[in-house]
Amino acid sequence: MNMEKASNFKVILALIFLSLIFLMFGNGAINLTHPDEVFYAQTAKEMKQQETWLVPYLFGHPQFEKPIFTFWLLRIGFAWFGVSNFTARFFPAVFAILGIIAVYSLGLSGYKDKRKAFLCALVLMSSGLYIGLARTVFTDMIFSVFILLSLASFFWGYVNTKRKSGGIILFFVFSALAVLTKGPLGFLLPVLIIILFLAIKKELNFLLCKPSLLGLAVFLLLALPWYVLMINKFGKSFIQEFFYNDHIRRFFKAEHPKADTWYLYPLSMIGCMFPWSIFVAGAFIYLFKEIKRNSANPVYLFLASWIFVILAVFQIAHSKLVSYILPLFPALALATGDFISTALVSRRHRTLPMVLAISWFVLLMFPIGLIVSVTKYSKYVPSKIPVYGFIIFYSVVLAAMLFFLIRRKFMISIYFLSFQLPLVLFFVFSQHQSFDPYVSNKNACEYLLSSHNVEDIILCSKPFVRGVRFYTDKEVAVVNLGRLAANFFSPHPLPYLDTDENALDFLKKRPVTYCILTKTSFKDMQRLARDGGVKVELLKIIGDEYIVKILPS
Repeated sequence: MNMEKASNFKVILALIFLSLIFLMFGNGAINLTHPDEVFYAQTAKEMKQQETWLVPYLFGHPQFEKPIFTFWLLRIGFAWFGVSNFTARFFPAVFAILGIIAVYSLGLSGYKDKRKAFLCALVLMSSGLYIGLARTVFTDMIFSVFILLSLASFFWGYVNTKRKSGGIILFFVFSALAVLTKGPLGFLLPVLIIILFLAIKKELNFLLCKPSLLGLAVFLLLALPWYVLMINKFGKSFIQEFFYNDHIRRFFKAEHPKADTWYLYPLSMIGCMFPWSIFVAGAFIYLFKEIKRNSANPVYLFLASWIFVILAVFQIAHSKLVSYILPLFPALALATGDFISTALVSRRHRTLPMVLAISWFVLLMFPIGLIVSVTKYSKYVPSKIPVYGFIIFYSVVLAAMLFFLIRRKFMISIYFLSFQLPLVLFFVFSQHQSFDPYVSNKNACEYLLSSHNVEDIILCSKPFVRGVRFYTDKEVAVVNLGRLAANFFSPHPLPYLDTDENALDFLKKRPVTYCILTKTSFKDMQRLARDGGVKVELLKIIGDEYIVKILPS
């Protein structure tokens, strides 16, 4: 037993080491992006300025778009290490690494197979959406890992009778933390999953025990106090924004209408598991075959319940984003790792080499596409030498993978496959200066503050307003003219100029107005200047940001 524990400890250390490379290394390279990463970082900054740990602030006012837990983590990180790109992304990456260990542990509980559990963890840490959200300042990774930990705890207690009490209590603890991270779904999702699983198994009485009552009490003690405090302090404004606008309204109205399609999530489940997308399709077939033949292993039904509930809940809501379904990706990884491992040990199984070969041909499209892109969009590439150098290096990696595939060294081919996205990502990090101005406001803000004496409100296009506030600490206003103009889904406490009259009145009252605008908003300002009343001077274009000076004429 001691040798077994030592062996598992070594595997966990290996997974942590790989996870640091896949999910954290290089996280400080790219500046915090607009509009979302700076939203979270700025909120934590303003909480520190307001000297509060309980009330999220943005633009000098309380904001209730998200619960408090992520902001706690950000504020702790900023207090320990200062405000930086890496610090802001530190805790999402840490939680992503915890998620990898949780998947390995759940794989061990479910499959009783160390290699299979390792493959499940490897699939998750190398899949596209997981890598992306591990390196991004959103709530989704932290929320999803708490969902994962709650379900892993339940299953651990379900398959180990002696650990039932601990498993159930931990289920409620992690569900409570999920509620503090993103709201009521943190409890609803895991509860629906285990109820569906137990109902199909005809074992609902599993929850009728003292640990469930104790766990529920712990859940209420952890999850409710912050919400009660906010309701008592802010009353209707908190209820209106958090419960109605950010939950009920999003269910019935799409924040991003173009994403409100029936096929977004089904396609995302496959596409965002890249480079394992083709394996996922095979994993689904294998998973349902195991359920159909009434496998004695309950993990298959548990994973199917997990995937079904999360997909169903988010599918019927009109506000859709790919990141919303991240909580089901650990289940996809567990099913995919099982499928790959089973195929590896089955000598008669022809599926694995075929799928690996198809995956190799898909990967081959990347260097070809990069060559075409460099030729077509050469103006965005300062130097082609690093790009062509990477293409050569990546082609050598693909050639090595093909060599092992032909030699039927399938496990080595799988390792090569798992490293595809980190290789691409590290190349992207090395070239970040060429695209930073298109994803972050930092360069534009630094130029404006260093070259001009900015003493008044900075006028911003809607996508830039959060980033400009974060990088300048100046007061900001929004200009968004035109018939298609629309306020934020959760309106911010800012001057919002959506008509020519409002914009001219704002500009004429100030001796000088500095602006950071999109091309469309810049053209709107030029039109206002032609109509009379203001003088517009273009100072500089950085990326897609137009830095403008406007004077009353």
